[in-house]
Amino acid sequence: MNSKFIIRDFLSTDIQQINKIWQETGLCNTERGDDEVVIEKTLKTGGKFFVLENIGNNKIIGTSWITTDNRRLYLHHFGIKPEYQKKGLGMMLAKASLEYAKKTKMQIKLEVHKNNAGAIELYKKIGFKYLGDYKVFIIRDV
Repeated sequence: MNSKFIIRDFLSTDIQQINKIWQETGLCNTERGDDEVVIEKTLKTGGKFFVLENIGNNKIIGTSWITTDNRRLYLHHFGIKPEYQKKGLGMMLAKASLEYAKKTKMQIKLEVHKNNAGAIELYKKIGFKYLGDYKVFIIRDV
């Protein structure tokens, strides 16, 4: 099955399909402000954005967005369309993301919702460790 899928870099023409995936998986909402302009900005500062594509129908089915503060990497918007989950494709995309992290020689960090058991299981399998009882805070409208 995995031979029908490729991992490639983000193209600006992908944004419409990506937004659909993010909405289906709960990875995005208007409050977050994650759009093509923000993606391009992070790519110019050392980030990476992978898309997982079904080459049989040229549809994007997964995303992995990696940003950096030049000290460590941050994994954002890692997700697979629901109908493609639990088929090994998340692992395929995760491994590509970790390969990129290895090339940069930086740590990689992520946040995951406490109720997202499938994602937590995947992240643990690929080597992520729980940091403890950290609370995450944000100011969205600075």
